[in-house]
Amino acid sequence: MESPVDLCFTEEGCSHDIVLEKQVFRSKVPESHVQLACNLHYCAFPLNGNELCIWNTGDSSAHHQPLHLVGHHHSITALAFGSKINPLLVCSASCDYVIVWNLDECSKKALQGLMPRGIVIGTLLGMVLYVRFSPDDQAVAVCAGNRIYMLNNEAILTELEGHLAPVTAAEFCTWERNMLISVSEDRSFKVWDYCTGLLIYQSAVLTAFPLLSLFIDEENKQIITGCADGQSDNSRCLSSLDQIQKFSKLYLTNDRRPGETVETTLPVLRIEHCDQSINVGREENLCLWIGSSTGLFIINLANFELEAVLHYKGMIIKYLITVFCLLTSMFENTIALLEINLAALMRSQQSDFLLCGKEKRKFSTKSSSYFNAGMKDTMKDQSLVFHSKIKSSGYTTAPQMTMFSPKTNLKKNNKIEWKSSYTLLTTHKPVGNLFTGDGELLACGLADKSLLVFNSNLTGTPAVFSGHDGAINSVGWSHDKRWLVSASEDRTLRIWSVRNTEPALFLGKEMFHKSIRFAQFYYIDTFILLCCGAEFHLLSYYLDMSKDDLKRYKQKSICKSVQKFPMASTVEITSLSAINDFYSYIILAAGSNRTLEVFDLNAGCSAAVIPDAHSRSVHQICQNKGSAFSTQPLEAYNLFMTTATGDGIKLWDLRTLRCERRFEGHINRCHPCGISVSPCGQFIACGSEDKSAYIYEMRSSTFSHKLAGHTESVINVAFSPSSPQVHFFPLSFFLSFKCIQASW
Repeated sequence: MESPVDLCFTEEGCSHDIVLEKQVFRSKVPESHVQLACNLHYCAFPLNGNELCIWNTGDSSAHHQPLHLVGHHHSITALAFGSKINPLLVCSASCDYVIVWNLDECSKKALQGLMPRGIVIGTLLGMVLYVRFSPDDQAVAVCAGNRIYMLNNEAILTELEGHLAPVTAAEFCTWERNMLISVSEDRSFKVWDYCTGLLIYQSAVLTAFPLLSLFIDEENKQIITGCADGQSDNSRCLSSLDQIQKFSKLYLTNDRRPGETVETTLPVLRIEHCDQSINVGREENLCLWIGSSTGLFIINLANFELEAVLHYKGMIIKYLITVFCLLTSMFENTIALLEINLAALMRSQQSDFLLCGKEKRKFSTKSSSYFNAGMKDTMKDQSLVFHSKIKSSGYTTAPQMTMFSPKTNLKKNNKIEWKSSYTLLTTHKPVGNLFTGDGELLACGLADKSLLVFNSNLTGTPAVFSGHDGAINSVGWSHDKRWLVSASEDRTLRIWSVRNTEPALFLGKEMFHKSIRFAQFYYIDTFILLCCGAEFHLLSYYLDMSKDDLKRYKQKSICKSVQKFPMASTVEITSLSAINDFYSYIILAAGSNRTLEVFDLNAGCSAAVIPDAHSRSVHQICQNKGSAFSTQPLEAYNLFMTTATGDGIKLWDLRTLRCERRFEGHINRCHPCGISVSPCGQFIACGSEDKSAYIYEMRSSTFSHKLAGHTESVINVAFSPSSPQVHFFPLSFFLSFKCIQASW
């Protein structure tokens, strides 16, 4: 045993106030493949193979010595502490014995000079990889080979058989009586009733590599499994226990170093709870310690983002708690006890995503005069800021909703019942859908070059707007509900009057060098906003629907360019978003280089850049714009969502430009499935390739409803702003158009 010393295992270097090596223990044999144990006051580890060592982490005196317990003849391979403090039990397992020790009695006997003895509860079970006490400390689950033995002081209670390879971990479910969950090298997990020995549920093969670790999230009723290739699967346990739904994955990888061409994955060896109080500003989010062969990672479970990392050389993380971390060496016969200052670690690695000040990209623009002219009497010019306590410009005024009040008589735990109410057939895939502000009309652009407008109750014949020579890419309503703007693959933009199927304004191919991916009215119908290639355009316009029989083909409507805003380092803008329902200077753009960029049109500049927002290009940005029929806190309008194929949905906050939550569970591998935010801001709807649509609650990463019934992939969704309805648009040649109504 060596004296305490300040030490950090990071390659880059680390301040001594972050990591303190409390003790280093030398063993005669390697201890790198042993399940170690820690609780709030003690840590347990094998020494010299068959000797159990108990160290009191709260005793810092110089003469303090560990408690040595002898009873095994073979090397100890697994250790675990009991759940109760009085008496405090520890279980040690080897090939010959499984022994339970009462630490209070052992400490008293050691002080008296007597030999401490434990209770042997199992003999010759084989190679034990994992042990765990039941919540009441009356039984011990012992994972030996392909089996799990439930042991008590007298005999084997039950023997759980079913895994096809060695069981690597098992945990007791605290919210369901007599339930045990196990993971194995056969790449699956199983749920057992350990009193009767019955198998409740068994998963399919989750991954191509063995499952090594298991964690149970009691708050969200989820299980998290760690894999040898760095993959971590999250599943939610339903209260009925009749199914367990997998909803997300996480991968641990080595950062790419200069000159390297291969990105290697890291095994997830241990998963433990992390103290939430350290996460300033995100107290409601659960964070996890994840131990691997090269480092210690802190993962935010709400968004699966890496909060902090502590690298070390030649050590394997075996057990960790809030303050202390117990590691064993891969190449030396040493065991290290580290004390980690979590607050200092988090502060030292906080990322700053804002590119303001000197790095802000400015453009020579005349747009400020247009904005000021329309807002002289209502709002002063303000620069964009991103602080948690200072509202950004454009968010200081409520979006014209103060005359409406939210429903206050709703019960908190009311269930939502969803049912299909309408069906209509059309013949081509929809590429866009949008409600008017009052929810009376619904527009849908199709790949057959036409635009349809329905009544919200889907009665009567839809109005058909035709004239484009290519598939419609985007559809947008004006704030006054009188006009529609559409963009097409034919590099044209048209503005239509709702009462006339002829275009009021036509912009031809000579104005745009590429297809228009997105177009909308902006700044309460003052401008037209569109993106083409790697830049987006701000256009001013004047619409005139009067006709002259002698000059019937001459267009009287006028449109001119105000300013172009290029997006940095991208080939094409894949998504654009701005709010037209109230005055906002914020424009959000996503590029083919997987970058998100925030533009402040009041200052005429790019305000912030978020690199690598998703693993693939973002195909939709959805802002929380609310509705005239509901009210939300002003801070809620800082939230926006992004989605990318194969990478789920992310929730962002404009004040911090951080991903605050991640939503996964729907299937989105190849089609760009759309998303929509409910007018109340509490729900997110998204399409899926499994012929269903999913409803997520904003405060939960798991889906609350799966709405099936379609015959093809659902690629577009839209909430009605005036009634509890959401419309889903599946991808099919013969399309079943459905309106799903929620009964609140």
